[in-house]
Amino acid sequence: MLPEGTDKINVVRAPDTVNWKPRSKVWTVLQIVVFIVALIENFALPTVQEVNLLPYRVMLILFIVYLGITYIISFSNEKLRAKFNHKAQFYFAIGIGFTAWDILSTKTNILPLPFFPGPAQIIQVIVEDWSTLLMSTAYSMRLLVIGFIVGTFLGLVTGILMGWYRQWYYWFFPVLKVIGVVPAVAWIPVVMVIFPSTLVSEAALIVLCVWFPVAFMASGGIENIPKSYFEAAKTLGADEKFLIFKIAIPGAMPSIFTGIYTATGLSFTTLVVSEMVGAKAGLGWYINWAKGWSNYAKVYAAIVIMAVVFSIVLAIIFKIRDKVLIWQRGLLK
Repeated sequence: MLPEGTDKINVVRAPDTVNWKPRSKVWTVLQIVVFIVALIENFALPTVQEVNLLPYRVMLILFIVYLGITYIISFSNEKLRAKFNHKAQFYFAIGIGFTAWDILSTKTNILPLPFFPGPAQIIQVIVEDWSTLLMSTAYSMRLLVIGFIVGTFLGLVTGILMGWYRQWYYWFFPVLKVIGVVPAVAWIPVVMVIFPSTLVSEAALIVLCVWFPVAFMASGGIENIPKSYFEAAKTLGADEKFLIFKIAIPGAMPSIFTGIYTATGLSFTTLVVSEMVGAKAGLGWYINWAKGWSNYAKVYAAIVIMAVVFSIVLAIIFKIRDKVLIWQRGLLK
């Protein structure tokens, strides 16, 4: 309660930096309608390609139900309503794309098989070949997780040592410039000779491609911290351990996460290429195997799985970044 005679304070809610799209009832309804139209189109138009339409239709129905339930719940949830409205135009565009794609491929064969399968063919492959796709995904994720964790750890250690100690920078930076700038996939012949195991050689390539950007950005982040921070801490009696773990590393965190984000994209590329060259399992191997049989529906199905899995990995990294750098919320979006 304000003291007597004090003017009222007008509290203005800060704008949402994530779900910034203006509210529109039209778009929230249209995103549902367009998928209903896609479902009706799939039932109404004759099919000229041989395909099982049931999995695709079930997917459309489930997504329509999801949108409908979310729309109803959003009336009583402000945060959900803002998020739902923000994605409405994007979902509408996806619905238009699925409808056009289905018409041009499955319904009219303007995009002919085998090179341009429709959405129904791809969903059918995912449903029918789910066991092989699941095992391939598990193999790829095992490689990615092992290589990414080891590469990030080595990159952090190298970058922190280079950023803090001049001697480490003197000896390691030339090595970083020479080895790091070479694409990891260029080292495939060398790595396969050094490591007899395919699993170890592929993991080593991912370690290499992750190590460089993380080490480089960690070192640069520490070097760019204002010297006044360290001088102020020293006057208060801080030792070297405190300076490193309480000032240097936290101050370099934005740069470190930039390096981790860059390394994530590079690790995806390295993983797929290495599996295409010498692996006997994994999503990259699956694509290469399906291409050999000219089964492009399976190729696209593996690409869809990759897109979903890699998007989840990126989302997890962003969540961790937002938790660690909560003090920079609104500046990183």
